[in-house]
Amino acid sequence: MLPPPIRVGVVGVGRVGALHAQIYARLPDVRLAYVCDRDAARAEAVARECGGTPTADVRALFGRVDAISLAVPTTAHYAIAKRCLTHGIPTLVEKPLTTSLRQADALVALAAQHHTILQVGHVERFNPAIRAMQPLLTHPRFIECHRLSPYPHRSTDISVVMDLMVHDLDIIATWITAPLARVDAVGLRVLSTTEDIANARLEFADGAICDVTASRVSPEVMRKIRLFLDDAYCSIDYKAQTVELYRNVGGQITKEPLPTDGVQPLEAELSAFVASVRQHATGDTAAIHRPASGVEGRRAIELALLIERKIRARAKRWSTSTAGT
Repeated sequence: MLPPPIRVGVVGVGRVGALHAQIYARLPDVRLAYVCDRDAARAEAVARECGGTPTADVRALFGRVDAISLAVPTTAHYAIAKRCLTHGIPTLVEKPLTTSLRQADALVALAAQHHTILQVGHVERFNPAIRAMQPLLTHPRFIECHRLSPYPHRSTDISVVMDLMVHDLDIIATWITAPLARVDAVGLRVLSTTEDIANARLEFADGAICDVTASRVSPEVMRKIRLFLDDAYCSIDYKAQTVELYRNVGGQITKEPLPTDGVQPLEAELSAFVASVRQHATGDTAAIHRPASGVEGRRAIELALLIERKIRARAKRWSTSTAGT
């Protein structure tokens, strides 16, 4: 007998949440059961397109779904995820997990207390280019990241570090496990009340160095990461989902494009979330490619918050030093 479909509810159906609903609606062995948004008309519109019962009250989902995707504004993550986890519902929270370490720690503890799943939507882990490079990854010596986009008119309740740079910080943390030795950072506010441009230089105890830049006031879209390894150089384009590997072969530099599977990252991530929910329910411990855990999501925001502090401390020193001029 086939197992029953996993009943999923999507909470928050703005641009990203609507994509979640569309994907769940077409995944096999999944039923999009509820579509929840405080804007009832928005919930009804997405439900008409994708299916599921529309509601403006998250409480309607409790006891009626097997899993929840949470795609509300970051400042609301903690309050809503807390309610979901307290009801023992496996929850995938879009990145970043929360706006503070205290909140992140509380959610991780709640998931453990109620024996349920807390995962975080660090979707670049599922990018075909990142997955193609993973088996070949050796000790990175230098990593350079650029993540640029035009002004989004959304997610401006958090800085560009938490909004965009956190993607690359999560990837870096999966590649470099050595302790962080030093951080320098600079950032500027342009159109928002928080930083719109940021650059950070991370130095690790094993000698690895990462230079990470993020901007949400760029005229172009760029999502690239470059790695210098002991025996190779790798260029990854997140947006194009391509990987180019350069090696020294007999005194000649060779260029080798790596094959990618073309699977869309968000669909791969949500499929993996559903698989982990089913495994958790059945007690199956087989290894799968899971979304970032709550602990890993906490790790990413810990680094992001440190970078924010470095940026603001530098800005304060600059302001103080120029006050008398």
